Amino acid sequence: MKLFYQFLLMLFLFSVLNTSAQIESKKKYYSNDLLVGATLNYNELNTKKETLFLKDFKYLTPANAAKQSRIHPSPNIWRWEQIDEFIAFSKKNNLMVRLHGPISPQASKWAKEDHRTAEELNTNMTEFITAFAKRFNDVSQVKWMDVVNETVLANGKWFGPKKGTNKWENPWLKLGLDENGYPLYILKSFEIATKLAPNIKLVYNQNSGMQTQMWEKIKNTILYVRSKGFRVDAIGWQAHILLANSTKEIAENPNQELKKLANLIDWAHQHKLGFHVTELDYFIQDTSELKKGHKNQALIYKKLIKVLKDKAKNGLVTLNLWDLSIRIKKGKVGEFHSIYDANFKPTPAYYVIKKALKK
Repeated sequence: MKLFYQFLLMLFLFSVLNTSAQIESKKKYYSNDLLVGATLNYNELNTKKETLFLKDFKYLTPANAAKQSRIHPSPNIWRWEQIDEFIAFSKKNNLMVRLHGPISPQASKWAKEDHRTAEELNTNMTEFITAFAKRFNDVSQVKWMDVVNETVLANGKWFGPKKGTNKWENPWLKLGLDENGYPLYILKSFEIATKLAPNIKLVYNQNSGMQTQMWEKIKNTILYVRSKGFRVDAIGWQAHILLANSTKEIAENPNQELKKLANLIDWAHQHKLGFHVTELDYFIQDTSELKKGHKNQALIYKKLIKVLKDKAKNGLVTLNLWDLSIRIKKGKVGEFHSIYDANFKPTPAYYVIKKALKK
């Protein structure tokens, strides 16, 4: 009898401990909350920025190391060293990773040369995304990967090649369109990723603002890709506020534009898509008035995060900060700002983000 009561007591204690563990697990991995992370460039590993990143974040996007221009700059040349180091860094620090390694304007100079044929580009693109998907599919830290990026212009037209080897052009449109007018490179990229990266969520990433004609085209494209039997798991939006005319409205009419964003996220969730804000920073042209610029940045970020946290109750929403400090774009007067100033002191935007991280 004594042994029987001891057995019952053990069962009771096990039940209590197991329930507590489940509750704690739900607290730690609660899905209905905004996930916030940031980027690091390869040259920022083992620097002050790495330390600041690890202090606050568990979600990492290698900024440039996974792009086609870095990994596969020309036929027969493969350079995996930088992205492999990021993967090792992520394993060591138990980080979640989104690979910003899409088929996109971030293509190699070789691919952008005007005389490249559709056949050459098809071979190069296929080699890259095939090797990429195979290499990272079984890496548990890699949760998401961009498959295509910056496919449509703000006016709703497909983004394609330009003469010369311009930095910002999309050579892959040379592959042509299918019978219904959709780019073959988009369809093929998702076909390969669906087949070879079943363990990774696949993201359709896009830049610019909340232009209706652009997002309608992207939504239709996502539905069309899915109709072919290929996976699209999430939409990504690059939120470079004030980068260009296409993103000025977000700063000048935030309530109107963020309502459009809220509707876009609703559409994504209704179609079982996650939503990623993939590249958030804020451009300050007049650096002589940084205090004013930082104040405006914080106000926009606060409104943006309110929308994102609200929508995270209904489905996956993530926020990725592009850089942690300031970024200077060659040929552009002004600076892109994140959450630390040039001396790595927190700006008002930092405290907005910090508050968002609290459950």
